Amino acid sequence: MADFVPADFDVPRELTTPQFRLEPLGPEHNLPDYAAWTSSIEHIRATPGFHGSSWPPVNGMTPESNLGDLQRHADDFVQRRGFTYTVLETDGDVIGCLYIYPSRKDPSVTDVRSWVRADRAELDVVLYEAVSRWLAERWPFAAVQYAVRSRT
Repeated sequence: MADFVPADFDVPRELTTPQFRLEPLGPEHNLPDYAAWTSSIEHIRATPGFHGSSWPPVNGMTPESNLGDLQRHADDFVQRRGFTYTVLETDGDVIGCLYIYPSRKDPSVTDVRSWVRADRAELDVVLYEAVSRWLAERWPFAAVQYAVRSRT
Protein backbone atom coordinates (compact mmCIF):
# COMPACT_ATOMS: atom_id res chain seq x y z
CA MET A 1 0.00 0.00 0.00
CA ALA A 2 1.27 3.47 -0.85
CA ASP A 3 2.05 5.89 1.95
CA PHE A 4 -0.85 8.11 2.98
CA VAL A 5 1.41 11.18 2.81
CA PRO A 6 4.88 11.45 1.25
CA ALA A 7 7.78 10.59 3.56
CA ASP A 8 9.18 14.12 3.26
CA PHE A 9 5.84 15.84 4.00
CA ASP A 10 5.94 17.92 7.18
CA VAL A 11 2.58 17.13 8.80
CA PRO A 12 1.04 20.29 10.27
CA ARG A 13 0.84 20.18 14.08
CA GLU A 14 -1.83 22.86 14.41
CA LEU A 15 -4.26 25.19 12.75
CA THR A 16 -5.18 28.36 14.61
CA THR A 17 -8.18 30.58 13.85
CA PRO A 18 -9.83 33.34 15.90
CA GLN A 19 -12.49 30.87 17.12
CA PHE A 20 -10.53 27.64 17.70
CA ARG A 21 -7.25 25.79 17.44
CA LEU A 22 -6.50 22.28 16.19
CA GLU A 23 -3.82 20.10 17.77
CA PRO A 24 -3.13 16.37 17.44
CA LEU A 25 -5.61 14.32 19.48
CA GLY A 26 -4.04 12.18 22.16
CA PRO A 27 -4.68 10.37 25.44
CA GLU A 28 -4.21 13.63 27.35
CA HIS A 29 -7.52 14.82 25.85
CA ASN A 30 -9.49 11.79 27.07
CA LEU A 31 -11.79 13.31 29.69
CA PRO A 32 -12.60 16.58 27.88
CA ASP A 33 -13.00 14.70 24.56
CA TYR A 34 -15.29 12.17 26.23
CA ALA A 35 -17.36 14.96 27.79
CA ALA A 36 -17.58 16.77 24.44
CA TRP A 37 -18.91 13.93 22.33
CA THR A 38 -21.06 12.23 24.95
CA SER A 39 -22.91 15.53 25.46
CA SER A 40 -23.66 15.70 21.72
CA ILE A 41 -24.29 12.17 20.39
CA GLU A 42 -27.49 12.99 18.49
CA HIS A 43 -26.01 16.22 17.13
CA ILE A 44 -22.86 14.47 15.89
CA ARG A 45 -24.82 11.61 14.31
CA ALA A 46 -26.82 14.28 12.38
CA THR A 47 -23.64 16.08 11.25
CA PRO A 48 -22.73 15.74 7.56
CA GLY A 49 -20.29 12.85 7.17
CA PHE A 50 -21.66 10.92 10.16
CA HIS A 51 -25.13 9.99 8.83
CA GLY A 52 -25.48 6.20 9.07
CA SER A 53 -22.15 5.87 10.88
CA SER A 54 -21.71 3.65 13.90
CA TRP A 55 -19.84 6.47 15.64
CA PRO A 56 -20.58 7.89 18.03
CA PRO A 57 -22.27 4.88 19.59
CA VAL A 58 -25.86 5.69 20.55
CA ASN A 59 -25.33 4.26 24.03
CA GLY A 60 -21.90 5.83 24.45
CA MET A 61 -18.86 3.94 25.74
CA THR A 62 -16.72 3.99 28.84
CA PRO A 63 -14.00 6.58 29.37
CA GLU A 64 -11.53 3.66 29.28
CA SER A 65 -12.74 2.62 25.82
CA ASN A 66 -12.53 6.23 24.69
CA LEU A 67 -8.93 6.35 25.94
CA GLY A 68 -8.16 3.32 23.77
CA ASP A 69 -9.61 5.08 20.73
CA LEU A 70 -7.57 8.21 21.44
CA GLN A 71 -4.40 6.13 21.78
CA ARG A 72 -5.14 4.45 18.43
CA HIS A 73 -5.59 7.85 16.78
CA ALA A 74 -2.35 9.10 18.35
CA ASP A 75 -0.52 5.99 17.10
CA ASP A 76 -1.96 6.51 13.60
CA PHE A 77 -0.67 10.10 13.68
CA VAL A 78 2.86 9.00 14.66
CA GLN A 79 2.81 6.23 12.02
CA ARG A 80 1.36 8.70 9.44
CA ARG A 81 -1.58 6.35 8.70
CA GLY A 82 -4.17 9.01 9.55
CA PHE A 83 -4.38 12.33 11.34
CA THR A 84 -6.87 13.19 14.06
CA TYR A 85 -7.00 16.60 15.67
CA THR A 86 -8.91 17.85 18.66
CA VAL A 87 -10.73 21.14 18.18
CA LEU A 88 -10.06 23.45 21.10
CA GLU A 89 -11.89 26.67 21.81
CA THR A 90 -9.66 29.67 22.52
CA ASP A 91 -10.01 28.95 26.27
CA GLY A 92 -8.67 25.42 25.70
CA ASP A 93 -12.03 23.62 26.05
CA VAL A 94 -12.51 20.62 23.70
CA ILE A 95 -15.36 21.44 21.34
CA GLY A 96 -14.88 18.94 18.50
CA CYS A 97 -12.71 16.67 16.45
CA LEU A 98 -11.27 16.39 12.92
CA TYR A 99 -10.33 13.09 11.24
CA ILE A 100 -8.15 12.85 8.12
CA TYR A 101 -7.78 9.26 6.84
CA PRO A 102 -7.50 7.40 3.55
CA SER A 103 -10.92 6.35 2.29
CA ARG A 104 -11.72 2.71 3.04
CA LYS A 105 -13.41 2.47 -0.36
CA ASP A 106 -10.66 4.17 -2.38
CA PRO A 107 -7.25 4.79 -0.76
CA SER A 108 -6.46 7.44 -3.39
CA VAL A 109 -9.20 9.58 -1.82
CA THR A 110 -8.77 11.29 1.54
CA ASP A 111 -11.79 10.99 3.81
CA VAL A 112 -12.23 13.99 6.09
CA ARG A 113 -14.82 14.25 8.84
CA SER A 114 -15.36 16.76 11.60
CA TRP A 115 -17.82 17.47 14.36
CA VAL A 116 -18.42 20.10 17.00
CA ARG A 117 -20.39 19.92 20.22
CA ALA A 118 -24.10 20.68 20.01
CA ASP A 119 -23.62 23.84 22.08
CA ARG A 120 -21.06 25.07 19.51
CA ALA A 121 -23.05 24.06 16.41
CA GLU A 122 -22.57 27.52 14.90
CA LEU A 123 -18.86 26.66 14.48
CA ASP A 124 -19.49 23.64 12.24
CA VAL A 125 -19.45 25.65 8.99
CA VAL A 126 -16.56 27.81 10.27
CA LEU A 127 -14.53 24.66 11.02
CA TYR A 128 -15.43 23.14 7.63
CA GLU A 129 -14.35 26.27 5.75
CA ALA A 130 -11.09 26.67 7.70
CA VAL A 131 -10.16 23.00 7.32
CA SER A 132 -11.04 22.98 3.62
CA ARG A 133 -8.69 25.93 3.02
CA TRP A 134 -5.97 24.33 5.19
CA LEU A 135 -6.21 21.03 3.30
CA ALA A 136 -5.95 22.81 -0.05
CA GLU A 137 -3.05 25.03 1.01
CA ARG A 138 -0.92 22.78 3.26
CA TRP A 139 -1.68 19.13 2.54
CA PRO A 140 -0.60 16.99 -0.46
CA PHE A 141 -3.97 15.34 -1.17
CA ALA A 142 -5.19 15.10 -4.76
CA ALA A 143 -8.76 14.09 -3.88
CA VAL A 144 -10.60 14.95 -0.67
CA GLN A 145 -14.04 13.80 0.36
CA TYR A 146 -15.40 16.10 3.08
CA ALA A 147 -19.18 16.39 3.52
CA VAL A 148 -20.17 19.89 2.47
CA ARG A 149 -21.59 22.38 4.94
CA SER A 150 -23.21 25.60 3.87
CA ARG A 151 -24.29 28.77 5.54
CA THR A 152 -28.05 29.08 5.61
